[in-house]
Amino acid sequence: MNLDNTFAVLKPDLSVEPVVVSPTIYADLDANFDHFKSHVLVSTHEFDSDWGMWEKHPAGDEIVMLLSGSAQMVLETDSGSEVVKLDTPNTYTIIPRNTWHTARVSAPTRMLFITPGDGTEHRPLRPGTE
Repeated sequence: MNLDNTFAVLKPDLSVEPVVVSPTIYADLDANFDHFKSHVLVSTHEFDSDWGMWEKHPAGDEIVMLLSGSAQMVLETDSGSEVVKLDTPNTYTIIPRNTWHTARVSAPTRMLFITPGDGTEHRPLRPGTE
C-alpha cells in the first residue's frame, strides 16, 4: 500500500483500516467512521503553494512530519503567532489540540499527517474570504 492513494484510519480499538483516496475522501470518512469520533487519519499530502485556510483539531494533537521540500507551520497561540520551520526530511512538529494552524511552503513539499479528525474546523486565512 501507498499513502499517496490509500490512507490509513486508526480505529478506536487500535485496528487499522486502509481507505482508498477519492475526490470525496473526507465526506466518505465522516460517513463511514462515525464522523471520525475517536478515529485518527494517517495521510500524506503534497503542496506547491501556501495553504489557503486555517484548521484546528479539537479531538487531540496532530503530528505533521516533513517528507520532502520545506514548510513553515504557523500556529495561533495565546501569546501570538508561532512559526515552526520544517526544512529537513523527517523533522516533525506537534500541533496542540484546538490550535489554529496553516502552512507556508517555499518549494514543492510533501508532508505526513497523523490527525485526530473528529470535529476538525476550517476558516479562511482572511475574514470575508473563502
